[in-house]
Amino acid sequence: MGRSTPSSYTNPHARGAPSNPVNRFEALHYDPDAIDEPALHSDEWIPPDNDAPTDSTPARPSLKTRFYRDLSNTLITYNDSPDIGFRASLNAYRGCEHGCAYCYARPTHEYLGWSAGLDFESKVLVKDRAPDLLRDELNAPRWQPQVIAMSGVTDCYQPAERHFRITRRCLEVLAEFRNPVGIVTKNHLVTRDIDLLRELASHSAAVVYVSVTTLDASLARTLEPRTSSPSHRLDAIRLLSAAGIPTGVMMAPIIPGLTDHEILPVLEAARDAGATTAGYTTLRLPHGLKEIFTGWLDKHMPEKKERVIARIRDLRGGKLNSSDWADRMTGTGFWAEQIRSVFNATKTRLQIGRHAPLSTASFRRRRAQLELF
Repeated sequence: MGRSTPSSYTNPHARGAPSNPVNRFEALHYDPDAIDEPALHSDEWIPPDNDAPTDSTPARPSLKTRFYRDLSNTLITYNDSPDIGFRASLNAYRGCEHGCAYCYARPTHEYLGWSAGLDFESKVLVKDRAPDLLRDELNAPRWQPQVIAMSGVTDCYQPAERHFRITRRCLEVLAEFRNPVGIVTKNHLVTRDIDLLRELASHSAAVVYVSVTTLDASLARTLEPRTSSPSHRLDAIRLLSAAGIPTGVMMAPIIPGLTDHEILPVLEAARDAGATTAGYTTLRLPHGLKEIFTGWLDKHMPEKKERVIARIRDLRGGKLNSSDWADRMTGTGFWAEQIRSVFNATKTRLQIGRHAPLSTASFRRRRAQLELF
């Protein structure tokens, strides 16, 4: 079935953000000469067998990933955005060690008093109570069976999942209730849970999208350093599809001027691996992500920076971000239409369609352990 290991990551000893930009909510900030090793706090939670990859750059102290307990009392969150294909979602982690330089979720760490930069990928909150919370919420009379999306914000199969197994335990709950789930991930580790996903799929209650942003392994090493390599992601599509689990590919995001020329090869490779559906978003840079991504371009792609930034602005009405529901996922203008046309034409030629709607018909609540008779 396969299992993701540090050797299958694109660049397990690197970080995606080049800096730790100032939190937009904080009046004061600390600007060290070098990255300090975080002090151990009383609420810090590091598993005893932690072998998560660490930054081994000799020029500065090692920046190790730190895990903290998230004490949330509820798990399922809701949105009413017309451009998002689900209403209910859950996230087992806050922050993501994958370290993708383009991640739109980075600014969410600012609500915690941290930075959208290195903090986002090195300070990860773990919802260890998530399976119990999920069971309680699904068992409540007020729960209306519906699709739950996993990885709506951070990847539910990021490296920490190898230790905490929270995603797997949540899938066990979803399988118990037969509640439909949709997953998006960049990590081959999803194949570990084929048994549960296959069980859900037998009730038309599971779909998995594997995110493939580029087939260029050298680009992936700096752009999304702690994700599974492109070849491993295609292998995940192959294994999931062979197991009878509806599987698609997501190009999210497409970066104009950097990865938009890969639409055809990515969709072809995913189709050949067994993907039957595909989707995409285009890059947007909210809040502190502007500084992080432009800093990444300065460091890794200075010769392409001007072109990439110009095309993002063309997509976003002259800005680097647009939050309007009507166009925030795909953008507007010439390059947005170019991407849309190429993507849709390629899907049609490759006969990649839409997955069948997920079903709540088999949903069941837990029966009381004690019955009066």
